[in-house]
Amino acid sequence: MGCVVSIGKKKANIPEISVFVPSMQAPVKSDLHRPLKGLLPKDLLDKLSALRNQITLVAEDTDGSATSELHRVLEEYLPILIGLTEKEHALKESVEFKWRSLTRHQETSVSNSRFELLSVVHMMAMVTLLEANTLMIPEDQSGNSDVRTVSSDSKRDAVDLLLKASGYLEFCIREILTHIPPETKKKLPKDLQEGVLEAILIQALGQGTEIQLGLAVESQKASLSVKRRLACEQLSYYSQAHCCLTRCDRSHGYGKKHLWFIKWKYLEAKAAAYYYHGLITDKGNNPSDSVSAVCCFAAAEGLLAESKKACLSFCLADPVSRIPPYWGVMKYLNQKIPEVASRKSQMYGYLLEQEKALQTLPDLPEFPLSLRPDDYQLPEIDPAWDQEKWEIESQTLKEHLKDQEDVIEL
Repeated sequence: MGCVVSIGKKKANIPEISVFVPSMQAPVKSDLHRPLKGLLPKDLLDKLSALRNQITLVAEDTDGSATSELHRVLEEYLPILIGLTEKEHALKESVEFKWRSLTRHQETSVSNSRFELLSVVHMMAMVTLLEANTLMIPEDQSGNSDVRTVSSDSKRDAVDLLLKASGYLEFCIREILTHIPPETKKKLPKDLQEGVLEAILIQALGQGTEIQLGLAVESQKASLSVKRRLACEQLSYYSQAHCCLTRCDRSHGYGKKHLWFIKWKYLEAKAAAYYYHGLITDKGNNPSDSVSAVCCFAAAEGLLAESKKACLSFCLADPVSRIPPYWGVMKYLNQKIPEVASRKSQMYGYLLEQEKALQTLPDLPEFPLSLRPDDYQLPEIDPAWDQEKWEIESQTLKEHLKDQEDVIEL
């Protein structure tokens, strides 16, 4: 998560990014007892407060990297939290919830339990993206630093995690944001804007497709048509993600880096799409097919060069990250595209001279998008919210006045 610089003679720990994870939000440790005292049973309050504070401690102590522990605590916290959002309990605006960015340390404070629910499910999505990123960056990175070998099982697991993360984000957009009043939405941090959530959702599907394309390239059974389709689908995902992101305010550090990531991946996908489209077009019998194929290969070569520039801009954007080695389909295409473009332009040079009028870049085919977010539903509300079993501790006048004095002092 960002660039962490160590003290003394140790080298700066510059991270490598395979799956982009926006700045993670974490809850700020706070006292939930005071605003809810006398409204909820003490044991329910204790559990609610303890789990929330545990999320804070794990997130801040590990910078969000303890993904398994965070998932466990978040999943334990959700059934308890859901009760605060239920209409019958009339507690939706009883507590001021505070969250803070782990990288920018900016705090957001909103008195709405649906903001808390949105933040928790969003955090689950970010943790899942972190898990996918970890799978795509093996711990053993010895050997050739220009390429990377990731096991097929890790790639498939990463795709599953990307679909899971997109499911969380889709739930945030469709089931939580729609119930938050417009005036409250204005208070949300930039990373929780609807357009940003949509962009990350679609981007996750695009990266899942990218991994699938890499698996197809490694498979002898995958046809050129399958590879072209996957490349075109990947291009569509990143194009949509870019449209979503450009409608949002992404002027802060991570926002600019996010835009560069999308542009980089978009250019890679377009290069791959034109390369495979060129190979298929080149199988035609007409001279015009050969000319169109050469145009595709030339476009792919130009896009590949532009993608490398975009990758560098992404890595240099704050917070700085390492230039990743080639993996998946780009490990293959980084070599093949220049080779094929050069060979085909020499082979069909005479046609290019004769058929200058045909030297136009063909349109790429469009395909229905295959990947969909996983379906996510909230867990059942915790049994502790069964009001028939409640024994609410009464508060004396003296205790009430003492609480009021504490609030005034704060």
